[in-house]
Amino acid sequence: MRIDLDSEGVYLAILESTVPAHAAHILVPDYSQNRLSNFYVSFLSLPPPKREAIETIYAFCRYTDDIVDQDADPKEKHKRLRQWTKEVQRALDGASRFQLLNSLGAVIRRFKIPADHFRELLKGMEMDLRKQRYETFNELEIYCYRAASTVGLICGEVFGYHQPKTKEYAINLGKALQLTNILRDIKSDARRGRIYIPQEDLRRFGYTEEELLEGRYNERFVALMKFECERARAYFRKAKASLAEEDKPLFLAARIMGNIYYLLLRRIESKNYDVFSKRIRLAPPVKLLVAMVLRLRNGLPRNFHRYVRTELPA
Repeated sequence: MRIDLDSEGVYLAILESTVPAHAAHILVPDYSQNRLSNFYVSFLSLPPPKREAIETIYAFCRYTDDIVDQDADPKEKHKRLRQWTKEVQRALDGASRFQLLNSLGAVIRRFKIPADHFRELLKGMEMDLRKQRYETFNELEIYCYRAASTVGLICGEVFGYHQPKTKEYAINLGKALQLTNILRDIKSDARRGRIYIPQEDLRRFGYTEEELLEGRYNERFVALMKFECERARAYFRKAKASLAEEDKPLFLAARIMGNIYYLLLRRIESKNYDVFSKRIRLAPPVKLLVAMVLRLRNGLPRNFHRYVRTELPA
């Protein structure tokens, strides 16, 4: 996922050969500085042990993503990612040099999270370094799975679930969120030289790569975006259909996140897909309202939604 992290000292803390034991605070983000982020609003509902586990996972994802997105020489980024990947494996084996990864290792063991999810996530970050373009949606879907669905599967083990098909919810929701991120961040990604919209889709709607890089908003771009937004909507629908009713209370945090992003997608559509003029976002009160509505829904009888609509679309 595209996650912004404004911290020039990250690599000094992460990639130095040694980190003193008392330096744990360097490796854990201060969430109090961004209390109305999508993440913070979504995971407030978790009990403390699970919330702490999710915060550790989130910190790992942020720093891993930042290795790819920081301004640096591509060779240096590859080097940093290789070093980080080796340290992750050391944490899985029992002991890393970095306290964040040791904390992550403890979370993995406590919640019995499959290590392959983390390996796939790292492969997704590597794709960001090796691929600037995606020829087909099949290629992009692999990226979405690695960059976002893996995070959903990891978090799902922390939330807990009764029905195995709930894993499909995590996979499809991850793809929906990543596609929404891609559509929102077309302009900023283009500045980095990245185009995630499949080349086959650009050709289909006659919208050129040059136009996208220059931020040209026209009828062809609107038609392209309408198509891409409907694709993202389809994954939101697939996700909702995969979540068992008995697992909804356990996945409240994910449902809050899903509905915030669904409303963000709706916001893109309501702006007639103009993501070039201004970054599209949701106001903090809207995010809080989503969380409040879903928490209310969570406390009502299981079949109440059949009679009174309290569930948001995603």
